[in-house]
Amino acid sequence: MYVKDNMVSNPTCIGKDQSVSEAIDMMSDNELHRIPVVDENNKLIGLITQSIITMNTPSQTTSLSVFELNYLLNKLTVNDIMIKDVVTIGKDALLEEAATKLRKYDIGCLPVVEEDGTLIGIITHNDIFTAFIDLLGYNQEGIRYVVSIPTDHTGIMKDIADVLTKENVSISNLAVYHNSRGIEVVIIIYGHKDVEDKLKAAGYNITSKIFLHE
Repeated sequence: MYVKDNMVSNPTCIGKDQSVSEAIDMMSDNELHRIPVVDENNKLIGLITQSIITMNTPSQTTSLSVFELNYLLNKLTVNDIMIKDVVTIGKDALLEEAATKLRKYDIGCLPVVEEDGTLIGIITHNDIFTAFIDLLGYNQEGIRYVVSIPTDHTGIMKDIADVLTKENVSISNLAVYHNSRGIEVVIIIYGHKDVEDKLKAAGYNITSKIFLHE
């Protein structure tokens, strides 16, 4: 899975000389939490976020009047407070690399740029979550089995596939987990033909079975 397949293309952007007040309005109008800052050539030069704005503007408990507050927000520019050392990623990077960067730097998004710095997209935590859900097939219609594998050995996946093939059912999603319980193979099949007994007869221990979105 690649960043380019999961990013938001052509994201809403702002210029460095625009006011913080404009940035606030753009976030509100577009239901955004962060906006990339670009120059006249659409090259990424910064990032402005709700948290950065909050840190750099008076709180609601300020003694300033509404007019004074609006005046300050209109005088303060994006360039004054934006993040300039922005962590980015390329469109052809793996989704796993994007997730690793988000966790490593404890950030909520990664602007996606070409080699010359041109902004082409943005990928956020929510995009990663959506891709994770799609990868595991949770929104598929079918049956989800968890097969416990006490000891790993060659041919397990072929054996399971052979059982399903004989029953004329197809796999829509498959994942393998290594955890404290050992190895667990998660299989989602199309349709609602229950093959739990067939898998058990082949020697496999089914620890979970869920009918998805019947």
